[in-house]
This record gives sequence, structure tokens and C-alpha cells, in this order.
Amino acid sequence: MAIPNRKSTEEIAHGIRRRVFFHSMRNNGGYLSQACSAAEFLALMYNEVLNLGAPTLPMTPKPFMGVPSASNPDAFTGAGYHGPFAPEYDRFFVSPAHYALVIYSALIEMGRMGEEGLEHFNRDGGSVEMIGAEHSPGMEVTTGSLAQGLSMASGLAWARKRAGEPGKVWVFMSDGEFQEGQTWEAIAAMNYHGIDNVGVIVDVNSQQCDGAMSSVLDLGDLAGRVASFGATVQSVDGHDLDVLRKATSAFEPGKPLFVLANTSPFQGMSHLKKRFPRLHYVRFKSAEEKQDMQTEIARELGISETELEALAHG
Repeated sequence: MAIPNRKSTEEIAHGIRRRVFFHSMRNNGGYLSQACSAAEFLALMYNEVLNLGAPTLPMTPKPFMGVPSASNPDAFTGAGYHGPFAPEYDRFFVSPAHYALVIYSALIEMGRMGEEGLEHFNRDGGSVEMIGAEHSPGMEVTTGSLAQGLSMASGLAWARKRAGEPGKVWVFMSDGEFQEGQTWEAIAAMNYHGIDNVGVIVDVNSQQCDGAMSSVLDLGDLAGRVASFGATVQSVDGHDLDVLRKATSAFEPGKPLFVLANTSPFQGMSHLKKRFPRLHYVRFKSAEEKQDMQTEIARELGISETELEALAHG
């Protein structure tokens, strides 16, 4: 870790939830449940697991400078917030781009991006997209439609393995991406080519845009299915940092590692349970609902009355 960090992983996880909460309240909605489910394992990845260099992009995100091309020297990818592409460093692919606000919050908590970056969120001409693209902070490639991230990451990992580079390639996925055939093709290819420098952490929160996973396309025994394709699988409590630490180090020769982080989409914000399974994007139906949700979630997150007053006037 090139950036000294005085925060514990637990503090970073809590900070992620607080930032997403404040931002969602100010903007009358947001991806709240993704912060609930992913905060612990993203905090662990950034604070303990990933070997990253210092950021190569400014603390305040640049505006969108156009797509990469031979004739556009000003284009950039948001992976610069993860540091340089040196062979000894890890690479981190964010596949579910709708988790962008959670990723931005993690980068801020880690000191990799400035707090003022969220002031550019979803603005025309900016790079801090609501649905992350290749130029957004923390994003190396554009991964929507879902399920593309694993294929691109595995190709990079194969090239790094052949070049003898020691850095690993990590991928963050959502469980809904296992409803896509491209995911399974990528796992089969990694097994066939012995690509064992890939670690995948999956937010298994059992919900997606159209509702509960079980009501859309149930995945059944996901751990068994992934293992049958030749991967090492660790299925763990995604909010238990101790078991997550062990799981993220369980690499085996010749196999990619998949950590299935079983999570709750209302962890730390239990008031959201009233909206389950319609939690993919929380937009308030009335001023009364917003106030009720704000009061209850703030209490659970330990947010003071002074902070809430600042929110109301901010």
C-alpha cells in the first residue's frame, strides 16, 4: 500500500455507508443498498488486499476528455486512481458499474480521491458518472452491459502471467452477472489456460434491478456451479472481515479464485428492509418517506443532529 492510511478497515466500511447515505439524501435517491452490501469487502480490498501504487490522477477528477484513441492524447482511464500500471502492482476491475458511487466513496475514504469529487457526480461533461465508465474514478474499462468485466480482466491476467508479471488482477462482480453466459465462458477459459493470478470477489446480495434474484432467475448452488467450472471457491459471510481476509488469500495453483461474499442489501441501514426487494435504486416516493428514512438510517449510522442539520442546509 503506497498511501499510508490511519483508518481501520472497519472505519472505512462505515465511512463508505455514511458518504453514500449523505449523497443519496442530498440528491433525493441513490444506490443505497449497494453500500450496505459491499462496504466491508470493498474496504478490505482497498485497505488490506490490493497492492496499489499512488494515484496518477489529480484528487479532483478531470472532466471527460473523450474516448481513448491514437489522435486523443488527453484521454485517460479512471484506473489512475488505483495507481500506475507497473508489473508489481495489482489491477482492479469494477464490473458492476452501477456501484460507482460506492467506489467513489471508497476512494475518498482511502485518500485516493478528494471529497470535492462527489460535487461533480452525474454532471454533464464530467467524468464522475452515476454509472461508471472507463474514464470514471476507479474504473479501468467500461463494463456495461454486465458480465464483460471478468472477460477483460482474465485476458489481461493471461497476458501478465505470460509476461511473468507478479501483480494480480482482481475483479469485483455482482451476483446478477452469473445470469449471463459470458461469465461462464470466461471461467471455463481461465480454467483451460490455467489463469491463476485472478481473484474475483462477488457481491451475493440476492437482488437485482427487477427484484429478488429468486424471482427473476435463481442461481441455485452458485458455489457448486462455479467450482464445477474449475475455480477455487470460497463462500463466506460478506460482512465478516476475519473470514473475508482468509478467503481472499485462498489461491490455488492453476485456478482462479472466486470469493462469494454473501451479503445483506440493508446491512447497516435496516430501515431499507421495508423496501426489499425493490432496492436496486432507492428513489423516495414522498417527502414524508424521505424524512422517515433519513431519521432512521441516520440513527443507525450514528449520525448526529448537527450533521443532519448541515445536510438540510447543504
